[in-house]
Amino acid sequence: MMTAIQRILHQFWTEISSSLVPLMVFVTGVFTAIILGRLSKRLFMAAGIPDSVEGTTFERTVNRLGTSTTGILSWMVTLFVLALAVGLTLSIGGLLGTSYYAELLRGYLLRVFVAALVIIVGLILGDKVQVEIQNWLQDIKLTEVALIPPAAKYSILFVATLVALEELRIETLPLMIVLGGYILLLIVFGAIAFKDLLAAAAAGMYLIFLQPYTIGDTITVDEKRGIVQEVDLFTTYIESEGEEFILPNHIVMRDGIMRDR
Repeated sequence: MMTAIQRILHQFWTEISSSLVPLMVFVTGVFTAIILGRLSKRLFMAAGIPDSVEGTTFERTVNRLGTSTTGILSWMVTLFVLALAVGLTLSIGGLLGTSYYAELLRGYLLRVFVAALVIIVGLILGDKVQVEIQNWLQDIKLTEVALIPPAAKYSILFVATLVALEELRIETLPLMIVLGGYILLLIVFGAIAFKDLLAAAAAGMYLIFLQPYTIGDTITVDEKRGIVQEVDLFTTYIESEGEEFILPNHIVMRDGIMRDR
Protein backbone atom coordinates (compact mmCIF):
# COMPACT_ATOMS: atom_id res chain seq x y z
CA MET A 1 0.00 0.00 0.00
CA MET A 2 2.80 2.41 0.94
CA THR A 3 4.69 1.59 -2.22
CA ALA A 4 1.63 2.36 -4.36
CA ILE A 5 1.13 5.70 -2.56
CA GLN A 6 4.80 6.58 -3.00
CA ARG A 7 4.59 5.72 -6.68
CA ILE A 8 1.50 7.90 -7.10
CA LEU A 9 3.14 10.79 -5.22
CA HIS A 10 6.30 10.43 -7.28
CA GLN A 11 4.32 10.46 -10.52
CA PHE A 12 2.32 13.47 -9.30
CA TRP A 13 5.52 15.35 -8.37
CA THR A 14 7.07 14.47 -11.71
CA GLU A 15 4.06 15.86 -13.57
CA ILE A 16 4.04 19.00 -11.44
CA SER A 17 7.79 19.50 -11.85
CA SER A 18 7.64 19.01 -15.61
CA SER A 19 5.04 21.77 -15.77
CA LEU A 20 6.48 24.13 -13.16
CA VAL A 21 10.06 24.24 -14.44
CA PRO A 22 9.16 25.49 -17.94
CA LEU A 23 6.69 27.94 -16.40
CA MET A 24 9.33 29.27 -14.00
CA VAL A 25 11.83 29.55 -16.85
CA PHE A 26 9.31 31.48 -18.95
CA VAL A 27 8.34 33.86 -16.12
CA THR A 28 12.01 34.43 -15.28
CA GLY A 29 12.71 35.09 -18.95
CA VAL A 30 9.91 37.64 -19.20
CA PHE A 31 11.14 39.55 -16.14
CA THR A 32 14.73 39.35 -17.41
CA ALA A 33 13.67 40.70 -20.82
CA ILE A 34 11.83 43.63 -19.23
CA ILE A 35 14.72 44.47 -16.90
CA LEU A 36 17.36 44.24 -19.64
CA GLY A 37 15.17 46.34 -21.95
CA ARG A 38 14.90 49.13 -19.39
CA LEU A 39 18.58 48.86 -18.48
CA SER A 40 19.64 49.00 -22.13
CA LYS A 41 17.50 52.11 -22.66
CA ARG A 42 19.30 53.84 -19.79
CA LEU A 43 22.65 52.76 -21.19
CA PHE A 44 21.73 54.05 -24.67
CA MET A 45 20.69 57.40 -23.18
CA ALA A 46 23.88 57.58 -21.09
CA ALA A 47 25.90 56.86 -24.24
CA GLY A 48 24.44 59.98 -25.87
CA ILE A 49 22.41 58.24 -28.57
CA PRO A 50 19.45 60.70 -28.28
CA ASP A 51 21.79 63.63 -29.03
CA SER A 52 23.48 61.71 -31.84
CA VAL A 53 20.24 60.94 -33.70
CA GLU A 54 18.48 64.25 -32.99
CA GLY A 55 17.13 65.82 -36.17
CA THR A 56 17.56 62.72 -38.34
CA THR A 57 14.73 61.46 -40.53
CA PHE A 58 14.65 58.16 -38.64
CA GLU A 59 14.26 59.90 -35.27
CA ARG A 60 11.45 62.14 -36.58
CA THR A 61 9.67 59.10 -38.03
CA VAL A 62 9.76 57.06 -34.82
CA ASN A 63 8.74 60.17 -32.84
CA ARG A 64 5.57 60.35 -34.94
CA LEU A 65 4.94 56.73 -33.94
CA GLY A 66 5.14 57.71 -30.28
CA THR A 67 8.59 56.32 -29.52
CA SER A 68 12.27 57.15 -30.06
CA THR A 69 15.44 55.56 -31.38
CA THR A 70 16.48 54.51 -27.87
CA GLY A 71 12.98 53.12 -27.37
CA ILE A 72 13.22 51.06 -30.56
CA LEU A 73 16.65 49.71 -29.62
CA SER A 74 15.55 48.81 -26.08
CA TRP A 75 12.47 47.04 -27.47
CA MET A 76 14.73 45.06 -29.78
CA VAL A 77 16.76 43.92 -26.76
CA THR A 78 13.56 43.03 -24.89
CA LEU A 79 12.12 41.01 -27.78
CA PHE A 80 15.43 39.24 -28.38
CA VAL A 81 15.68 38.09 -24.74
CA LEU A 82 11.98 37.19 -24.69
CA ALA A 83 12.39 35.06 -27.82
CA LEU A 84 15.31 33.28 -26.16
CA ALA A 85 13.15 32.64 -23.10
CA VAL A 86 10.31 31.20 -25.19
CA GLY A 87 12.73 28.95 -27.06
CA LEU A 88 14.31 27.75 -23.81
CA THR A 89 10.87 27.10 -22.30
CA LEU A 90 9.83 25.00 -25.28
CA SER A 91 13.14 23.14 -25.16
CA ILE A 92 12.80 22.30 -21.46
CA GLY A 93 9.17 21.33 -21.98
CA GLY A 94 10.19 18.83 -24.63
CA LEU A 95 8.41 20.66 -27.44
CA LEU A 96 11.67 21.81 -29.00
CA GLY A 97 14.85 19.77 -29.15
CA THR A 98 18.04 21.18 -27.66
CA SER A 99 19.78 21.11 -31.04
CA TYR A 100 16.87 22.98 -32.62
CA TYR A 101 17.03 25.59 -29.86
CA ALA A 102 20.75 26.09 -30.41
CA GLU A 103 20.16 26.43 -34.16
CA LEU A 104 17.30 28.85 -33.49
CA LEU A 105 19.61 31.01 -31.39
CA ARG A 106 22.65 30.82 -33.65
CA GLY A 107 20.98 30.61 -37.03
CA TYR A 108 17.94 32.84 -36.81
CA LEU A 109 17.34 35.04 -33.76
CA LEU A 110 20.83 36.46 -33.62
CA ARG A 111 20.90 37.05 -37.38
CA VAL A 112 17.56 38.85 -37.33
CA PHE A 113 18.70 41.00 -34.40
CA VAL A 114 21.99 41.94 -36.11
CA ALA A 115 20.27 42.58 -39.46
CA ALA A 116 17.70 44.91 -37.86
CA LEU A 117 20.46 46.72 -35.98
CA VAL A 118 22.47 47.17 -39.20
CA ILE A 119 19.44 48.67 -40.98
CA ILE A 120 18.76 51.11 -38.13
CA VAL A 121 22.41 52.18 -37.96
CA GLY A 122 22.44 52.58 -41.75
CA LEU A 123 19.34 54.80 -41.67
CA ILE A 124 20.75 57.01 -38.90
CA LEU A 125 24.27 57.17 -40.34
CA GLY A 126 22.89 57.99 -43.80
CA ASP A 127 20.87 60.90 -42.38
CA LYS A 128 23.84 62.23 -40.39
CA VAL A 129 26.22 62.02 -43.35
CA GLN A 130 23.71 63.78 -45.60
CA VAL A 131 23.28 66.64 -43.12
CA GLU A 132 27.05 67.02 -42.59
CA ILE A 133 27.77 67.11 -46.32
CA GLN A 134 24.93 69.59 -46.89
CA ASN A 135 26.40 71.88 -44.22
CA TRP A 136 29.85 71.55 -45.75
CA LEU A 137 28.63 72.33 -49.28
CA GLN A 138 25.90 74.84 -48.44
CA ASP A 139 27.83 77.80 -49.89
CA ILE A 140 28.58 76.05 -53.18
CA LYS A 141 25.73 76.97 -55.54
CA LEU A 142 26.26 74.30 -58.18
CA THR A 143 23.42 72.01 -59.28
CA GLU A 144 25.62 68.92 -59.49
CA VAL A 145 27.03 69.47 -56.00
CA ALA A 146 23.50 69.58 -54.52
CA LEU A 147 23.06 65.93 -55.52
CA ILE A 148 26.08 64.73 -53.54
CA PRO A 149 24.42 64.61 -50.04
CA PRO A 150 21.47 62.37 -51.04
CA ALA A 151 23.83 60.21 -53.12
CA ALA A 152 26.00 59.67 -50.04
CA LYS A 153 22.95 58.87 -47.90
CA TYR A 154 21.50 56.28 -50.25
CA SER A 155 24.92 54.74 -50.82
CA ILE A 156 25.14 54.05 -47.08
CA LEU A 157 21.58 52.66 -47.01
CA PHE A 158 22.34 50.40 -49.97
CA VAL A 159 25.45 48.98 -48.29
CA ALA A 160 23.55 48.52 -44.99
CA THR A 161 20.81 46.62 -46.85
CA LEU A 162 23.39 44.35 -48.47
CA VAL A 163 25.02 43.62 -45.10
CA ALA A 164 21.61 42.90 -43.49
CA LEU A 165 20.55 40.55 -46.31
CA GLU A 166 23.89 38.78 -46.17
CA GLU A 167 23.43 38.34 -42.42
CA LEU A 168 20.04 36.73 -43.10
CA ARG A 169 21.68 34.41 -45.67
CA ILE A 170 19.56 35.89 -48.49
CA GLU A 171 21.04 35.79 -51.98
CA THR A 172 22.55 39.20 -52.71
CA LEU A 173 24.23 38.61 -56.07
CA PRO A 174 21.59 40.58 -58.03
CA LEU A 175 21.97 43.46 -55.59
CA MET A 176 25.75 43.25 -55.88
CA ILE A 177 25.39 43.66 -59.64
CA VAL A 178 23.12 46.65 -59.06
CA LEU A 179 25.68 48.02 -56.58
CA GLY A 180 28.41 47.70 -59.20
CA GLY A 181 26.31 49.69 -61.69
CA TYR A 182 25.48 52.22 -58.96
CA ILE A 183 29.17 52.72 -58.12
CA LEU A 184 29.99 53.17 -61.81
CA LEU A 185 27.22 55.76 -62.07
CA LEU A 186 28.60 57.57 -59.01
CA ILE A 187 32.07 57.64 -60.54
CA VAL A 188 30.75 59.12 -63.78
CA PHE A 189 28.57 61.61 -61.92
CA GLY A 190 31.42 62.49 -59.56
CA ALA A 191 33.75 63.15 -62.46
CA ILE A 192 31.18 65.51 -64.02
CA ALA A 193 30.32 67.24 -60.74
CA PHE A 194 33.88 67.73 -59.55
CA LYS A 195 34.98 68.83 -63.00
CA ASP A 196 32.71 71.87 -62.65
CA LEU A 197 33.64 72.23 -59.00
CA LEU A 198 37.38 72.28 -59.75
CA ALA A 199 36.83 74.62 -62.67
CA ALA A 200 34.86 76.99 -60.44
CA ALA A 201 37.57 76.82 -57.75
CA ALA A 202 40.35 77.54 -60.26
CA ALA A 203 38.43 80.51 -61.67
CA GLY A 204 37.67 81.68 -58.12
CA MET A 205 41.36 81.71 -57.21
CA TYR A 206 42.07 83.83 -60.30
CA LEU A 207 39.28 86.29 -59.45
CA ILE A 208 40.28 86.55 -55.77
CA PHE A 209 43.98 87.10 -56.39
CA LEU A 210 43.88 89.28 -59.54
CA GLN A 211 40.61 91.04 -58.66
CA PRO A 212 39.34 92.11 -62.09
CA TYR A 213 36.35 93.37 -60.10
CA THR A 214 35.72 93.88 -56.38
CA ILE A 215 32.77 94.28 -54.05
CA GLY A 216 30.76 97.35 -55.04
CA ASP A 217 31.69 97.25 -58.73
CA THR A 218 28.92 97.11 -61.30
CA ILE A 219 29.49 94.29 -63.78
CA THR A 220 27.63 92.45 -66.52
CA VAL A 221 28.01 88.68 -66.89
CA ASP A 222 25.88 86.56 -69.24
CA GLU A 223 23.45 89.47 -69.74
CA LYS A 224 23.05 89.80 -65.96
CA ARG A 225 24.01 93.28 -64.71
CA GLY A 226 24.36 94.15 -61.06
CA ILE A 227 26.54 95.25 -58.18
CA VAL A 228 29.05 92.73 -56.82
CA GLN A 229 28.09 91.70 -53.29
CA GLU A 230 30.54 88.86 -52.63
CA VAL A 231 33.22 86.82 -54.36
CA ASP A 232 34.22 83.47 -52.86
CA LEU A 233 36.19 80.51 -54.13
CA PHE A 234 33.30 79.05 -56.11
CA THR A 235 30.72 81.74 -56.83
CA THR A 236 30.19 85.44 -57.45
CA TYR A 237 27.11 87.17 -56.03
CA ILE A 238 25.67 90.23 -57.77
CA GLU A 239 22.53 92.17 -56.92
CA SER A 240 20.27 94.15 -59.21
CA GLU A 241 16.97 95.81 -58.32
CA GLY A 242 16.32 93.54 -55.35
CA GLU A 243 17.34 90.38 -57.19
CA GLU A 244 20.47 88.41 -56.37
CA PHE A 245 22.29 86.43 -59.05
CA ILE A 246 24.59 83.62 -58.00
CA LEU A 247 27.13 82.92 -60.73
CA PRO A 248 29.61 80.02 -60.63
CA ASN A 249 33.07 81.46 -61.17
CA HIS A 250 33.88 79.26 -64.15
CA ILE A 251 30.76 80.66 -65.87
CA VAL A 252 32.03 84.17 -65.15
CA MET A 253 35.38 83.33 -66.72
CA ARG A 254 33.83 81.52 -69.67
CA ASP A 255 31.34 84.24 -70.62
CA GLY A 256 33.61 87.17 -69.82
CA ILE A 257 33.06 90.22 -67.63
CA MET A 258 31.98 93.71 -68.53
CA ARG A 259 32.73 96.23 -65.77
CA ASP A 260 31.23 99.72 -65.65
CA ARG A 261 33.76 102.51 -65.17
